[in-house]
Amino acid sequence: MAYSLQSTADSSLEFSTSELTGALGDSVTVLPLLVALAATTSVSLPHVLVGFGVFQIVWGLAYGMPLSVEPMKALIGLAIVGTLTYAELAAAGLVAGGVLLTVGKLGLIGRLERVVGEPVIRGVQFAVALLLLEAAVDLSVGNPLIAIAGLAIVGLLALGGYRGASVLLVLGGGAVAAVATTGVPAPQVPALSLFPAGPPTLSAAALEGTVAQLGMTVGNAAIATALLCGDLYDRDISPDRLSTSMGVTCLAAIPLGGVPMCHGSGGLAGKYAFGARTGGANVLLGVGYLALALVATGALLAAFPLAVLGVLLAVVSLELARAAFEPISSRRSLAFVLGVGVVGLVGNVGVAFVAGAVLYWALYRMT
Repeated sequence: MAYSLQSTADSSLEFSTSELTGALGDSVTVLPLLVALAATTSVSLPHVLVGFGVFQIVWGLAYGMPLSVEPMKALIGLAIVGTLTYAELAAAGLVAGGVLLTVGKLGLIGRLERVVGEPVIRGVQFAVALLLLEAAVDLSVGNPLIAIAGLAIVGLLALGGYRGASVLLVLGGGAVAAVATTGVPAPQVPALSLFPAGPPTLSAAALEGTVAQLGMTVGNAAIATALLCGDLYDRDISPDRLSTSMGVTCLAAIPLGGVPMCHGSGGLAGKYAFGARTGGANVLLGVGYLALALVATGALLAAFPLAVLGVLLAVVSLELARAAFEPISSRRSLAFVLGVGVVGLVGNVGVAFVAGAVLYWALYRMT
């Protein structure tokens, strides 16, 4: 059964089984990253979930389509592995939000993408994937049997064509184990306050992470997402409009305890693959995030099995790596992806991004 409403955008909203399953398709990578971030930093998970819930609904209504709202993976990944503190993550997100809002309003997204180059952006994705995989191993070594069992479940279900469901199943299993330890938490509304997890701190590491993230955001969250809006939903949405809405999201959510958020082509494709066709999927997912925020207590998070978290991060890292290499078609591009990725792993993601961008620009000028 489906229910339809007319939104303020060009498309109507539907609330049906396909919209619900499509909504779940977007949560496959979002929830594992948020749980991992909350387990490794001082971020308030309830406030983060509120931010995601609100902006899922806002952009679902504004665009009238199941536009993805995802964590900024480079910044979130750097925070999970300890390169950034939460205070630095918040500062980086605010800077990124300001830049995205400005370049979106000025119509500069296309120019930025041409300067940076897609292979460099994909290299940053690969670097973050490697860092997350390293963190996944560290989290799993304490209880390797649980990690192996979790990976086996994910692998078997993925082979059967249920890759998305496998991640949600493992995540649900970890949540059940945590509830069994702590008991069912009493619902609690997150307190409304400015920077509930602490004020932002601007540092060199935060700026380096911001530069690397903006490269990914321009290519994946703005340009690639705009193309997919046309390919999958026959909607003409400009990269600059997407950049503007991402800037607004970061600048509005982070002061209230949220984290850096963006749109994403992967999440949009995931929603489409799972059946979402309207902004109703966003509304359903947003309501789900808001409900989850009521019970995501610190005690519950502390009881979440770290080995299960390691499995989830491993899956996310492999998906990021796959996305990094999938569009690569030349040896030169492959060399850029591998080079930026390895330098980002053993050194610094921001430095790897800048060096890769400069080298790409120099080679581009020579050809």
